[in-house]
Amino acid sequence: MAVAGAKRRRVRGLGSERTREGVVGYGFVALPMAFFLLFFIVPIGYAFYISRYDWQIFKGPFVGWGNYRTLYHDSVFWRHAVRNTLVYTAFVVPLQMALGLTLAVVVNQSIRFRTFFRAAFYFPSLAASAAIASIATYILASDGLFNTILHHLGYHHSNAWFAQQSTALPSIIGLNAWTTSGTMMLFYLAALQAIPVDVYEAAAIDGAGAWRTFRKITFPLLKPGHFFVAVVSVIGALQMFDQSFLIGGASGGPNYSTLTTVLYLYNQAIGNIKFGYAAAVGVVLFAFIFTVTLIQRLLFGKAEVA
Repeated sequence: MAVAGAKRRRVRGLGSERTREGVVGYGFVALPMAFFLLFFIVPIGYAFYISRYDWQIFKGPFVGWGNYRTLYHDSVFWRHAVRNTLVYTAFVVPLQMALGLTLAVVVNQSIRFRTFFRAAFYFPSLAASAAIASIATYILASDGLFNTILHHLGYHHSNAWFAQQSTALPSIIGLNAWTTSGTMMLFYLAALQAIPVDVYEAAAIDGAGAWRTFRKITFPLLKPGHFFVAVVSVIGALQMFDQSFLIGGASGGPNYSTLTTVLYLYNQAIGNIKFGYAAAVGVVLFAFIFTVTLIQRLLFGKAEVA
C-alpha cells in the first residue's frame, strides 16, 4: 500500500509539473499569438466582411457578392493589374533566386574580404525604395548613365526606360531582382552553412569537381532553402507596390504598364474611396497567394519524398 501511494504521489507530481510547464509554454506564445490574431487574422475576416458591402467612407448597403461580380468583369484589373503582376512574378522570382544563390555560393568560399562582400551584396536590400527608385530614374533617364554606356557600345536608345510602355515593367523587374538578391543571399547562405562538411570531404576524395559537387550535392541538399526562398519571393512579388507607385505613379503608367494588383487595390481604396471593392480585391489576392503557397509546399514535399 505504501509503495502504491508513493507511485500515485509521483504520478500526481509529474502531472502537475507537466501542467506547469504547459502553462508556462502557452504563456510565452500567448502574446505573439494575440498579436497575430489581432493584426493578421482579424483584418482578413474584417476585409471579407466589408467586401460584401458598398463601403465607402462609412458602411453602405449590403451588396452580397456584387463587388466580386464587378471585379470578375473588371477589364483593367484582369488585363493590366493581374497580368503585370504575374509577368513580374514569373521573371523576378527566378532572377532573384539565381542571383541570391550565386552570391551565397561566392561569399561562402574562403576568399579575402569575405565579410565586406557579404555586407556589400546585402546593402541594397537595406536601402529605402524611394532612394533606389530615385537613383534608378536618373540612371535610366534618356540622357542617363545607362543610355550613355549603350551608346558607346553601339546601341542607341534615346528614351527613358521607365517612360516607355515596353520597357517600364522590365526595368522594374531588373531593378527589384538586384535589390532583393541580397536578402535571398542571406537565406541561401544560412542553408549552405547547414550542409555537413563531411559530405564535401567525401566528394573530394571521390575526385568530384566543383561543378559536379554543386550539381550533385549542394543544390539537392538546398531543397528546404529553395522552398523557403521561393515562397518568400513569390509572396513578395505578388504584393509588389512601392516601385510601381514611385516609378509609374498611382495610375501605373505609362498606359497601365506598371499597374499591379496591390497598386490597383490602393487606387480603389484611396483614390476612388471604394473600400468594399478594394477589400474584394484584397480577398482575391489573399486567396491566390494562399493557393500558390500550398502548391509550392506540395511540389517541394513531393520532391523531398522522391
